[in-house]
Amino acid sequence: MKEFKEKVAIITGAASGFGKEFVKEAAKRGMKIVAVDIIEDKLSAVESMAKENGAEDITLITADVSKYEDTEKIVKTTLERYGQIDLLMNNAGVAIPGNGLSLPLRDWEWIVQTNLMSHVYLMRQVIPVMMEQGTHCNIMNTCSVAGFMNWFGMAPYYTTKHAALSLSECINYELQAAGADIAMGVFCPGYVQTNLDNSEDYRPERFKDDSDPYYQSEEYKKGIAEFNHVIETGYPLEGYGEMVFKAIEEDEFYVIPHAKYDGFLKFQTDEKLERRRPNLAVVLASIKAKKEAAAKAAAEATNK
Repeated sequence: MKEFKEKVAIITGAASGFGKEFVKEAAKRGMKIVAVDIIEDKLSAVESMAKENGAEDITLITADVSKYEDTEKIVKTTLERYGQIDLLMNNAGVAIPGNGLSLPLRDWEWIVQTNLMSHVYLMRQVIPVMMEQGTHCNIMNTCSVAGFMNWFGMAPYYTTKHAALSLSECINYELQAAGADIAMGVFCPGYVQTNLDNSEDYRPERFKDDSDPYYQSEEYKKGIAEFNHVIETGYPLEGYGEMVFKAIEEDEFYVIPHAKYDGFLKFQTDEKLERRRPNLAVVLASIKAKKEAAAKAAAEATNK
């Protein structure tokens, strides 16, 4: 998409993190914006921010994208107001730490519905609209570097990000086979200072049950502390809106900003190609060795 001015963008998870940065960049580029989030109070602040950055037309929709009927509301409202959809950014996502066999099933269901099925719901409705328009359009799905690699402690999150990436790749092929003028893309960052570690704030009532003993367990408390740490010490959030929109401008598919994960991605890819069993002890030993080497190099540089 070379021209953004007056084009219409739907952005989910718009009230914080990447979504808020995407709204800001869309505003700078003169787009008409449909900002979607489950927390109504935070959306008003997004509207003010967007207008400060040049937005002249922004529509706020409070919706739970894990519900199909809410995604219907999003698409219907967008078409009633603007008559077209040029950019879809499936960005809403949640995560809860915990081993796959420990997490309550409601957490699995919530994460699957939000991180994967919301992409399905919106693309099934938006893509036919884009194809009927006959104009060049874009879809950018936030999938995370977790869509390329696996680790323990957050099985539902990794599972859904793999699925979202696979979905995007499959739909990309289907669009090409159909001759559709729609450029798919996937945004796959590592740990960034978003609001992902506060996913509990976005949990719908139907997925709540504070009485479940898991949420009082040491496993959960430890997982939350570690999750907070990796997000709070992650990459600064600023600049990702511009990065992703430049990728959209060039119709790029893979937007993978953090090369620090390349070694691990290659290691796990090699495991598959060599038919090796995934071995946690080997990975942990490799990580330890790299940390020790980095610490040694830093100490040597300081002493020079």
